[in-house]
This record gives sequence, structure tokens and C-alpha cells, in this order.
Amino acid sequence: MNLMDLISGQLNNPAALNKLGQSVGANPEQVEQLAKIGLPTLMKALGQNASTPEGASALAKALEQHEEDDVDDLDGFLGKVDPNDGAKILQHVLGGKTQTVQNNLATQTGLKSDQVSGLLTQLAPLVLGALGQQKKSQNLDASGISNMLSGAMSGGGNDLMGLASKILDADKDGDIMDDIGNLIGGFMKKR
Repeated sequence: MNLMDLISGQLNNPAALNKLGQSVGANPEQVEQLAKIGLPTLMKALGQNASTPEGASALAKALEQHEEDDVDDLDGFLGKVDPNDGAKILQHVLGGKTQTVQNNLATQTGLKSDQVSGLLTQLAPLVLGALGQQKKSQNLDASGISNMLSGAMSGGGNDLMGLASKILDADKDGDIMDDIGNLIGGFMKKR
């Protein structure tokens, strides 16, 4: 199964969408829209960060902390999510562009920036949990993780991945590498 399908499949649960929406004062349809755009954006940023051997190694180390996350029980998982941990994950993944990405997602979804922030701080740990499970179940090393993310970025949702690139390209120069934080060493620091 495609990694994006695995993650987004978890969010097809109306109860989960409702719970996420209630946490930030948004309706389930808005949450679903954010998930459709926000998850590819996070995956694209992770893929860019893992495109170097150092970045992939740092991500592999970070995923070891999330290998046992029970993302299959989404309701239980969301009940245990630490928003502070989610905010740290976003900072590592998006670097100094976190606010810009959140503002861009808010524009795309009609949500307020603080609602987007609240949702992303819950979705980011879900993404790392799903990646951690994939890493463990497939016994992936840093290179395998990089390849998995690369495959997810080139997978079925090319329109969404294109939109994710635009959201990440804050200065509109067509290059997202200069716009997202590099997680080399960032994930190695204890959260």
C-alpha cells in the first residue's frame, strides 16, 4: 500500500475528523481538506530533508522513537498526542518556514492559521508514527526510508504533490530546497 494512502486512510474515519475539528473549532470537512493538502506537504518536506544521506540518517533515528506508536487506533492515538511534540516535529521538518507554510495552508483551506497550526501539530506525530511503523515492519535503513518517501512523493497524488511544492516554495523561486529547514542534526536532538 502507498504510504500516503496508509496515512490518509487513517483519516477517513468521520469520528477522527470530528475529533480533530473539535480540537481547533473547525468542521470535519475543513479538517479533511487540510489533511488532503497538509499531509502531502509534510511528506514532501520530509522527503526533501531525507534526500541527503545525513538527513535520511537523522530521520531514521527520529523514527526509532515512533516505531511503537499505535496509529491503527487513531482515536486513541489522537487522545495521546502531545501538541508540544507536534510543534517540535513541525519545526524540525519545516524549519523557519513553519509559519509561512501554515499561512499558505490556511489560504488553501479557508481555515485560520492557528487552526492549521493546531491540526498540523496533531497530524505531524501521526505521519512520524506511520513512518516509524513502516520503518520497523519493513526493516528499513536510512536509504530505505529515503526511497520510501521518494516513492510516496512521486505516487498517485501528483496534483497534491504539486500543490505541496507550491506551499513549501515560500519565496516562489521554484526551488523548495532553500525554503524548508534541513533536518540534518535537527531530529538527532532530543525532543
